[in-house]
Amino acid sequence: MFDHIGIRSNSVETLETFFLRALAPLGVAVAMKGPHGAGLGKNGKPSLWIYQAAEPATPLHLAFTAERRSQVDAFYSSAIEAGGQDNGPPGLRPHYHPSYYSAFVISPEGHNVEVVCHQPEA
Repeated sequence: MFDHIGIRSNSVETLETFFLRALAPLGVAVAMKGPHGAGLGKNGKPSLWIYQAAEPATPLHLAFTAERRSQVDAFYSSAIEAGGQDNGPPGLRPHYHPSYYSAFVISPEGHNVEVVCHQPEA
């Protein structure tokens, strides 16, 4: 449904670094960069814009799709190493549906970042 989303940041560099490390297992990289922020995405297309703002960022819940459960596990490890705080380790969440495998981490600016795989276990 979304083409891209933009989030405010008090420190674009800090949040960009966090998301690049946390989402590297999904193939996310810098797609565009300018004086006011950075666009992250896959295959050169920015899908997540991080832009500088003076006011505090409003925490969001951002969920990213993984093709494999191993990517969810790798996201969680990478995000914690990048300074994120645990908000739910990798595992099944059958209350959503039987194959909902996800992990949650709070970013340095308070965003609830989730990576989810909807595929049944291989």
